[in-house]
Amino acid sequence: MQPVAEIRPASPTADGRRSRWTEHRRARRADLVTAAVEAVRRAGPDFSVDDVARSAGVSKTVIYRYFSDKDELIDAVLEQISTVVLLPRLLGELAVDRPDDAARLRAVIAAFVSLIEDEPALYRFAYAHTGRAGRADLVAATEREIAEALGRLMADRLTEAGRPAGAAMTWAYGVVGMVQLAAHWWAGSPTVPAAELVDQLTALAHGGLSTLLPPARS
Repeated sequence: MQPVAEIRPASPTADGRRSRWTEHRRARRADLVTAAVEAVRRAGPDFSVDDVARSAGVSKTVIYRYFSDKDELIDAVLEQISTVVLLPRLLGELAVDRPDDAARLRAVIAAFVSLIEDEPALYRFAYAHTGRAGRADLVAATEREIAEALGRLMADRLTEAGRPAGAAMTWAYGVVGMVQLAAHWWAGSPTVPAAELVDQLTALAHGGLSTLLPPARS
């Protein structure tokens, strides 16, 4: 009868090497995504893997060591745009204490419009890849996160006033959808200055919500 081979646990040294390699791979991938974002800023939504390689100072072969194909790279760029560019600016404005609802709405809408002006290539890239078949729609996920945050604020206001909060999410998604669609139209045909667009959208959003939400407690 053959003796059973002894199964030895991995050595701490091997575990340490594996951990360092995993961290190196994560950091290298993050560097390549940052380079890809810069490539989009320079080349626009139709950037190529060659553009990313030039931005990163590496060969295309290196890119494909960390991403299985261009679609995976696009997904990573979209996630970076969402988590680093879009969400911090918009959620940050929602979290700031403002004197009234109109000021809060104006700040968030102005942040979104200024983002379109500040990062036109990233904006076009993000919306050029919405609804890709079989891929995560990170733009829709970002819009959903903003709407959910706004909806929670509205629900809290209604609950504090002793009123049903069931409509809060409907109103929140309606406001976010209205602003997004109008701003997207404006980005392609800026018929009014940005400040005037912000005024118009704020008046529309606040005009509706002011009749629906109870006054904020002082």
